[in-house]
Amino acid sequence: MLIIFGASGDLTARKLIPALFNLYKGGHLPEKFVVLGVSRSDLSDGEFRKKVVHESEYLKESVGKEANSFIETFANKLFYEDLGDDYDTNYHRLETRISDLNTKYGTDDNYIFYLSTPPSLYEVIAKNLSEEGLNNEEKGWKRLIVEKPFGYNLDSARKLNEGLHNYFQETQIYRIDHYLGKETVQNLLVTRFANSIFEPLWNRNYIHHVEITNAERVGVEKRGGYYDKSGALRDMFQNHLLQIVSLVVMEPPIGPGAEEIRNEKVKALKSLRKMTDEKTLFDNTIRAQYVSSVIDGEKVPGYREEEGVDPNSTTETYAAIKFFVDNWRWADVPFYVRTAKRMPTKVTEVVIHFKSPHHQIFKDSGMDSKDNKLIIRIQPDEGILIKFGVKVPGQGFKVERANLDFYYSSLVEQHVMEAYERLLLDAMQGDATLYARADEVEAAWEFVDPILEYWKNGKDVKTYGYSAGVWGPKNSDDLIDGNHMWRNPEEQLADDPGFCVIC
Repeated sequence: MLIIFGASGDLTARKLIPALFNLYKGGHLPEKFVVLGVSRSDLSDGEFRKKVVHESEYLKESVGKEANSFIETFANKLFYEDLGDDYDTNYHRLETRISDLNTKYGTDDNYIFYLSTPPSLYEVIAKNLSEEGLNNEEKGWKRLIVEKPFGYNLDSARKLNEGLHNYFQETQIYRIDHYLGKETVQNLLVTRFANSIFEPLWNRNYIHHVEITNAERVGVEKRGGYYDKSGALRDMFQNHLLQIVSLVVMEPPIGPGAEEIRNEKVKALKSLRKMTDEKTLFDNTIRAQYVSSVIDGEKVPGYREEEGVDPNSTTETYAAIKFFVDNWRWADVPFYVRTAKRMPTKVTEVVIHFKSPHHQIFKDSGMDSKDNKLIIRIQPDEGILIKFGVKVPGQGFKVERANLDFYYSSLVEQHVMEAYERLLLDAMQGDATLYARADEVEAAWEFVDPILEYWKNGKDVKTYGYSAGVWGPKNSDDLIDGNHMWRNPEEQLADDPGFCVIC
């Protein structure tokens, strides 16, 4: 039984129920499976089903393709319980409803509690579940899934961990990061550890630098109030992007088990060199905000003009960080990670820049300025691209760069699961590989906290401006050593003009 707290909210209708529907359609759910939505809204079972299935805008297309009987069978697995005015209340009635559904539908006392609520309610809900014995695994297993943000800084993350550990064991707690549910993120592990052409080169001897970009075309939209208290570093870098960093940096695990992989991810995050002095932080971090611009003939508001945003806000919508990893494999290899809103395109990718050959016999051909790259595209146009030198036909040795590429879309016979589908299924099966552990979350905050503190209280901190629709502030390339620049990608993986034109 999946019990969703905050079930009347947007996430349930937009992501969770469509993910469950696709799992059901694909035959991945057990026959004895039910969902109990829990919230403070006054809804009946029928009204809940109508809201998240029959009349849901997020399932409209899928529902239209299936027989009515199929939709009805799925919808009848969904139930609803009104908690009343407050989540901090007696859960005796909820426990009775869970027990009745468990008996009627034979779910064997196996429960997942999904907290689609603000983090301030996590400990409250865990405590009230505990008081009704709903954390007890004497009969069946009990698991608790919590959404991000997991903490606002290191101190709050530790308190949140301690609060949850008062009522649930660490093995019962699943901290969800939907980025890790993406096939292309998981494929980082396979690319590295299942291919002898990559892993021997995955070190300081062959790699010049590593670049990770997460760009969104949209602004803060209706989330201005939340975003202004968070910012790009908390919203994306601390969780999603550091998870990707950990998969790039980690050592080979001793096996494919969840704990073996998570152990190596923690070691990777702990090996990131923390920046604490102001000069280092000044030299290696850039924060910026988008300002008003015209894109495709339409005026776009600046960040400070967005609804819910302080007109004097210094909250970053662009964050770029340069850092090093203090271990044997990555010594002296710079990592460059950026995340931003109001970029020219929506894209997330990892770029491994390989060193040029030590002896350049084709230096006059111009190839010395075109390094070999391995590009792992996480979204969109998911795939892998290798850039390497080839001889241009004709006299002499003119060298040009060619592409060798693979696209997930070419696997036509395969259904690529959406992130929430994969993560929900993993939680049901007790596979915590793609979920963050307590020490992993804290290790990420240990690296990010000094940057946040400097940006808040440092002496020479600047917030740069960049026009909505361009690749960040003018000085963003200054962060990268030598003659290198950020790779500013197009929506299609293989398009690589090195620049973009904003209409």
